[in-house]
Amino acid sequence: MISARDVSEVDRIVREVAEQEIVSRFGRLVAGEIAEKAPGDLVTVADRAAEEALTARLTALLPGSTVVGEEAVSADPGVLKALDGPDPVWIVDPIDGTHNFVAGNPRFATLVALARQGELLASWTYAPELDLMATASAGGGARVDGRPVRVGAAPSTLRHLDVCASQPRWWTAEQQARFNALCGHGVSLCFLDTSGLEYVELAAGRRTAMVLTWEYPWDHAAGLLLHAEAGGVAVGADGAPFRLSGGNALPVVVAPDADCAARLHAALAGRAQPA
Repeated sequence: MISARDVSEVDRIVREVAEQEIVSRFGRLVAGEIAEKAPGDLVTVADRAAEEALTARLTALLPGSTVVGEEAVSADPGVLKALDGPDPVWIVDPIDGTHNFVAGNPRFATLVALARQGELLASWTYAPELDLMATASAGGGARVDGRPVRVGAAPSTLRHLDVCASQPRWWTAEQQARFNALCGHGVSLCFLDTSGLEYVELAAGRRTAMVLTWEYPWDHAAGLLLHAEAGGVAVGADGAPFRLSGGNALPVVVAPDADCAARLHAALAGRAQPA
């Protein structure tokens, strides 16, 4: 469906669109160019312009494909149905970490993944201000800045295990209780500011695990393939792998192996006693 030449072409497209539509506006936004889709959920002219440009160029590269983008879904949730269809789908987050982008923080990225019928085929994570590009292809491995990466080994105990999660302000009461149970095992809990860059840390072995309390495909698709090709797993509370079309049993645990994921799920559910 997509050749090595096409993979390189997508790399070029992502870089060019980021430069033209995102970097050109970084640190230059004015009040009228920033809005809230929901309380605390920011969108800018750069998000919308980048998604429009990526949509046009990626569908031209792969005729018959469609795009499920964060901003398109915000305008029309029905766009998500394409994930269940027979055609190849580009899953796009034009700016992952818009809050950082607005604040002048360089920790933001453009996320692109290609999938068909729920199977991830290729992905690109590009942080232009950090000059970082992470790529993956199904069966072809994971690379960060062109170098192969591998997840780190899982420790034998949860004590001091580094676990990353979304900001507590986004948690439900039930999720808060689950994290309280997990922290009773002495894990080292930190909070992510951008999921795309956190997946890079996991795939490169610089972070061990992440707990997902939300399932928007544009936040996870690129990183999930990168992490899987680096040797890791992503497992829902029901033991099933992450499903792009939704309906995941949350939380989903992203970990180096199935055993580590199972131990974290047991701790989150209160089924395991602290060591």
